Amino acid sequence: MKTGISFHPTFLEHKTGPGHPETHVRLESILEKISDLPSESFTWEKTFKEAPLSLISEIHDPNYVRLVAKVCEEKGSGYLDGDTVYSPNTFQAASLAVGAGVTLAQDILDGKLKNGMALVRPPGHHAESDHAMGFCLFNNIAITAKYLQSQGIKRILILDWDVHHGNGTQHQFYEDDSVYFVSLHQYPFYPGTGSEKESGQGKGFGTTLNLPMARGAEEKQYLDQFPLIHKEMETFQPEFVLVSAGFDAHRNDPLAGMNLNSSSYEKMTNEVKQIARVHSGGKLLSFLEGGYDFQALSESVKVHLETLASA
Repeated sequence: MKTGISFHPTFLEHKTGPGHPETHVRLESILEKISDLPSESFTWEKTFKEAPLSLISEIHDPNYVRLVAKVCEEKGSGYLDGDTVYSPNTFQAASLAVGAGVTLAQDILDGKLKNGMALVRPPGHHAESDHAMGFCLFNNIAITAKYLQSQGIKRILILDWDVHHGNGTQHQFYEDDSVYFVSLHQYPFYPGTGSEKESGQGKGFGTTLNLPMARGAEEKQYLDQFPLIHKEMETFQPEFVLVSAGFDAHRNDPLAGMNLNSSSYEKMTNEVKQIARVHSGGKLLSFLEGGYDFQALSESVKVHLETLASA
């Protein structure tokens, strides 16, 4: 079975303007870098559709979703928050980003794919239920988790290794014991959430695991966290694994202060693959989040994809 990659040209039409770090050039650099991936190992999914309001509203306030659609159509371009830009094609791109994840998830569920990666933008993990945040409009990974729940998946691991804490994802499942959220991130840092004390509440207490790391952390500090994650998953037994795959903990990233190499993502991907292999029959889907040095990002994504496809 192959590794699926979902992509749509409209992702490039979400225009953020000169000087904005979350630019369409990020995806273009990735596409160029992975253009030689072998077709015997990978399949491209490009026929998915925009997610409907009903699906996006599993996570987001319908009034917020309608607002995004309206401002893109009527105003053309502007800011939804201090650093989250919209342009005429942004609502379509964000809706397709959700569709990309859900379509791949269903293909993995159906046994058509071994695993996959949604090469999407805008990214998603900072988006809250009723507002955009940190370049993110709709929380792609959280909506996909809700979709998987609707398909009968009872326990989901969301592992977020973006350098910034996935506040939006954490908040969605903070009281949900069927979704275990794990985050490895620079701390203290934007967006300010993600301390060790944040561990869920109500029936979700104990199914949020924040592993904050100090600025300058290297590969060893990241890999040292995984024995605890493996141990937690032995108890939790996830049936599907989702990864918020940001690559901005790379040492060359301009927006953060960590010291991972491109090869570090091979090792972290193998750790996550092992969790999926042991507990979820290999069912694993990652979503592109951050990463703002074009060379570091494209190299790291290629390493991640090649590792997903390896035996």
